[in-house]
Amino acid sequence: MKVAILGGGNVYAVNFANHLHKLGIKHFGIGRSKKTPAFWQVDHHYPYHALHLIDHLQAYLAILDTELPDVVVNFAAQGEGAASFTADSRWFYRTNTLGLVDLVENLRTRDYMKRFVQIGSSEVYGSVDSPSKETDCIKPSSPYAVSKAAFDQHLEIMHRISGFPMNIVRPSNAYCPGQQAHRIIPKAIICALAGQKLKLQGGGKAEKSYLHATDLSAAIMTVLTKGEIGKVYNCGPESPLSIRAIVMACAAACGIDYRDLIEDAPDRVGQDSRYWLDSSRLKDLGWHQSIGIITGIAEMVEWVKRNKEELLSMDTTFKLRP
Repeated sequence: MKVAILGGGNVYAVNFANHLHKLGIKHFGIGRSKKTPAFWQVDHHYPYHALHLIDHLQAYLAILDTELPDVVVNFAAQGEGAASFTADSRWFYRTNTLGLVDLVENLRTRDYMKRFVQIGSSEVYGSVDSPSKETDCIKPSSPYAVSKAAFDQHLEIMHRISGFPMNIVRPSNAYCPGQQAHRIIPKAIICALAGQKLKLQGGGKAEKSYLHATDLSAAIMTVLTKGEIGKVYNCGPESPLSIRAIVMACAAACGIDYRDLIEDAPDRVGQDSRYWLDSSRLKDLGWHQSIGIITGIAEMVEWVKRNKEELLSMDTTFKLRP
């Protein structure tokens, strides 16, 4: 097996590259940029090409045609649901829908590719009261989620009509060392260790399901080795946690009282109340979550401490990068 990792500078893509390295599987990445050492957590030589999916599509394809991977795993996406409600919403459709449609329409003519795995999002199901199954109707509630859902549906149509060899893995909110500093777990830890206040939007009542990226990497490999082509697979923990509970765990791991860390703030635009996945289909293939949230947060604290000079002085607000 030889795996092409698209969106290869994404923190979850880097985690997957490390996972493949440990398994002795050939791989390479293509992504729009490298990052500073704190965000480039590669524990081996990672063959990586810095190219933008939209701006350099032909160069992207030239690398694929040279490397001849039989598996393509796509992490490339414009993320951050809250930012998609702004006037910049077009960038989400440009990358997550139109850019990826252009990519796979080209890949359809490459006979070396035996499987395309799209890394989707739990947000396509919208806010839920019970765990979402892959057979549930999707109800995206942000432009970001709509852009992800549209490409998922494009892939499903391609498979049904022309047999395009695809899978979709829909993970819950993932995290791991190297994650962008505006995400809630690293942001809470950075604020706690820097003695700063964390503005907790909506009081942190929204519930999300948090999964360590190493468990996501294992899930992708499970789909590649045991999954049925054409299927969608959810990937998440048994139960969601409130953002407030996550921040409290981060504060405890940093040795401070969470009341000294948080400052309640108005909820963000378009905040869904709960993301929650039923991962039974994936578990039936033998996958299970192996890293609990307390263990994962402890690892995140150590990552921040190892890179405190860079991380504790940085701006943790989100900035859109088309």
